[in-house]
Amino acid sequence: MSFFKKLKDRMFKSSSKIDEGLDAIIEDGAADAPEDPVDPVEEVLPQPAMDAISEPEPEPEPEPEPEPEPEPEPEPEPEPEPEPAVEPLRVDLTAEPISEPVAKPGLLDRIIGRSAVPRRALDDDMLERLEELLISADMGVDTALRVTANMAEGRYGKMLSAEEIKGLLAAEIARVMEPVARPLPIYPKKPQVVLVVGVNGSGKTTTIGKLASQFKAAGKQVVIAAGDTFRAAAVEQLQVWGERAGVPVLTAPEGSDPAALAFDAMTKAEAEGADLLMIDTAGRLQNRADLMEELAKIVRVIRKKDPDAPHNTLLVLDATTGQNALSQVETFQKMADVTGLVMTKLDGTAKGGVLVALADKFGLPIHAIGVGEQIDDLAPFDPEEFARALTGADG
Repeated sequence: MSFFKKLKDRMFKSSSKIDEGLDAIIEDGAADAPEDPVDPVEEVLPQPAMDAISEPEPEPEPEPEPEPEPEPEPEPEPEPEPEPAVEPLRVDLTAEPISEPVAKPGLLDRIIGRSAVPRRALDDDMLERLEELLISADMGVDTALRVTANMAEGRYGKMLSAEEIKGLLAAEIARVMEPVARPLPIYPKKPQVVLVVGVNGSGKTTTIGKLASQFKAAGKQVVIAAGDTFRAAAVEQLQVWGERAGVPVLTAPEGSDPAALAFDAMTKAEAEGADLLMIDTAGRLQNRADLMEELAKIVRVIRKKDPDAPHNTLLVLDATTGQNALSQVETFQKMADVTGLVMTKLDGTAKGGVLVALADKFGLPIHAIGVGEQIDDLAPFDPEEFARALTGADG
């Protein structure tokens, strides 16, 4: 199964919400919508075909024959001749019946099919309801307004179906997200240090395991540092991924200083000539100043080893948090200089629109998105596929 198929199937909560909302918007306005000024028949048929399906003009009734004038007779008037009887109309039942000319087979069906699709005019009321629909999918007010305004440009007053609106929305969303769709950059510097941060339960540990396995499969030598020294389950989870991918996982006793572990891991990765060192960190709430300061300490310590480290700081976001993801980005940017985003759990939420809001507001690269627990359920971000999956557009 392609990742797009998984994405579209598993983002059903988001796409179905938009689907149902669009259908309601179109149906509510379809009955009162002005008729399309262009006759759909004239749009698709040449004039000869138009003549072929037009009503035949009624034939004119035959004029009655004038009665013959009586001839004058010198002799006494004879009795007047009886008028000739009018013969009844005869119908030749053996003749071929006259049939009305019709259009080519299938052509009329297409016209009828087109007119059967509900449409309504793109007007202020429709735009307002579209904005509300996108906001309900957690796209945010500013982004929803921008998307609908750009979509309506040059189309105001036109009759549109729900499927056409989906396509237009998908195209506009993809345009917003195109600049941020970038894979994780790989630098010649060894080891390239990738620090992974995020709040509790965002999916950091699983994301590290999947990325490490994928990089290993691509021929990169990878080392993982289990920097979440406060949670034994996170260490065990990374060890499972490490064994599966053949990647070493460096650990420290529970409760150890994560900054010290990060420094030791850099030393070992450098000695082994590793291409990538991925450092897990403890989940922390963005409103806990003490935990955020601990993260800042990790960054300060590894910069003693390499002033340019970390070369990448990935913020892993849980899609189910919706608009709260915006405040997470703001806080982690200040404390850890975030360079890119990974969005997980898009398969479990109707709030997938928040990724559009993040792209619109921050412009940070979106490296990957996840829709499940398997290794191939994390894939590079593709804006067009995501936009079609989010809106439920055909593709």
